[in-house]
This record gives sequence, C-alpha cells and structure tokens, in this order.
Amino acid sequence: MTRRASTPIVNVAAAKARLPELIERAARGEEIILARAGRPRARLVPLASERKTLRVPGKGRGRFRPGPGFDAKLPDDVLALFYGPSE
Repeated sequence: MTRRASTPIVNVAAAKARLPELIERAARGEEIILARAGRPRARLVPLASERKTLRVPGKGRGRFRPGPGFDAKLPDDVLALFYGPSE
C-alpha cells in the first residue's frame, strides 16, 4: 500500500488536542496518518458513502436468457391459485 505524498502525518499526542479538527478533515475526504514515536500506527479515513447503488440498469444485458417455454400458458391449477377456480 503506497501513501500519497500529500498525506499528513500527525503525532498521537498532537492528535489528541486536535481530534475534532482531524475528524472534520477526514469527513471531507482527507486521509490522515497517526504516528507514535515517528512510526505510522493508524490511519484516519472518511467513512464510505451511505448511499449504495443497489442496481445498475443494463449491467446484465445479454447475459441471461429465458429457457424454452418461459412464456408458455400456465396450467389451470396454477392459474386457479391467482384468480380462483374457473367456472
């Protein structure tokens, strides 16, 4: 994993005093490395977006084909379950 050159490194002691500011910076998309004794120990990153795309229209186009008889007339006993017995 490579770090970007612009990723700030903040000492843990300094982070304690500036935690609200660092949280806001991370919430805006910035990645902050927390270090102890000059060695990186943790990474403060923004949470993933709360909006998730459940479906991408057209993504599976051409990948699925209905089997033979897919649109054939349903048997009378199955139709009776939907519409009641036929007279």
